[in-house]
Formats: sequence, structure tokens, C-alpha cells
Amino acid sequence: MAQQEWLYGIHALESVVQREPERLIELFVLKGREDDRLLNIINQARRFGIAVQFCQRKTLDDKVDGAQHQGVVARAKPGKQYNENDLDTIVSQHGHPFLLILDGVTDPHNLGACLRTAEAAGVHAVVVPKDNSAALTPTVRKVASGAADVIPLVQVTNLARTIRDLQQAGVWIIGTAGEAKQSLYECKLSGPVALVMGAEGKGMRRLTREHCDELLKLPMAGTVTSLNVSVATGVCLFEIVRQRAL
Repeated sequence: MAQQEWLYGIHALESVVQREPERLIELFVLKGREDDRLLNIINQARRFGIAVQFCQRKTLDDKVDGAQHQGVVARAKPGKQYNENDLDTIVSQHGHPFLLILDGVTDPHNLGACLRTAEAAGVHAVVVPKDNSAALTPTVRKVASGAADVIPLVQVTNLARTIRDLQQAGVWIIGTAGEAKQSLYECKLSGPVALVMGAEGKGMRRLTREHCDELLKLPMAGTVTSLNVSVATGVCLFEIVRQRAL
């Protein structure tokens, strides 16, 4: 495991400095840039004794390989990594667990967007396989706009086995598939539920699909046959939110 990681972007750094300031080792800020949100990050960092350096843009660009850092970069200790044992604890803590499972989502921008939407919807944890999935990179954190530091991203070794364990714990596994006969709006989604979303373009793997309790599809009225996985995830999650509120 890496001893440190680079974080960047206003949202991501705001979240870390508010929730886990002890992770921050050093803050690097674009020289000459002044705005309220950036000043708040700087002041919070200094309050916790974190060194702040003001740098030229090229210095910041080089630290994050040219990524869009919004004028603020931090060297930090790695965040907590969640595994199967943590998932068991999360499920047992909630009477009606609400989970999102991403099967093979490899694009970090899509993973970040899914994390942001999941946190907004009140999902208790997002589950991904350790292999063939995007990891919690600085890009994911930036796109997630702080959500990556709030919602647990649980990496599991065997996704099919994890799904079976969830089923034994009373969680209903709902998969999304274009060939499903039921629409999203025809399914009961109000109990303990885990929504499974497949990879971009490929959908769920066969073994994952076979382990689902129920399959649903989004009703598509136009000529477009599919949605980006993060958009489809948002539609499905907030239908679950609606039903859980009834």
C-alpha cells in the first residue's frame, strides 16, 4: 500500500480538511490565486499545523501529471480502505441497507460520478471488485466532489460470493440489464436492497447477472439505446429513494 497519495481539487480538499485533516501532510497552492473557498482550505490547514507552499502553475501541474487541480494540491496519507468485513458491519448497522454494486466500472470519471450520486441518494456503501474496476484515485476523488471521503468504497475479492453473502443477510439484489422484462418503475425497491450496475458498454458479467434476485431495465423512449453508467445509476438510485420514502 502506498505511504502517501496526491489529492487535488477544491471539493476534494475541502472534504478532507473538514473531515480528516490529520491525513494532510503538505498543501500546495497556486501563487496569486485568491478566493474564499481556497482561503478557507488554507486557513483550516494552517490551524492544524499543515505546511502551506505557494507555487507556480507548472509546479502544481507536474505534481498531478497535468490534471485539473483548480489551484490546490495536497500530499496526504492514504485514506481508509474498506473490505468484506467492513461491508458486513455496514449491513448489520442498518435495518434496511441501501447499497450500490458496480461490476467492472473501469472509467475513473464514471466511478467518481457514481460515488457522488450514491452519497447524495443516501447509499450506505458502494461495492466494487478489486480486479477489473477503477480504484479510488485522485481523479475519482475530484469527480466525486468530496463524496469519496464520506461514503465507503468497499473493494471485494469475489463479487459473486459477496452477493451471496448479502442475500443471506436479507438484502434483495436488483440487477440492471437491457434484456430484462420488468421496467425500473414496475419493481418494488423499498426494502433492504443492493442495486447492481454493469460496466460501460458491456453490462454486468454473466456470473453477476445469474446471482441477481431480479433484473430490471430503464424504459428507453428515444433512439438512444443506453445511458452512461453514472446517469443510469442516478436514475435508478433516486427511484429507490422515492420508494423508500413512501
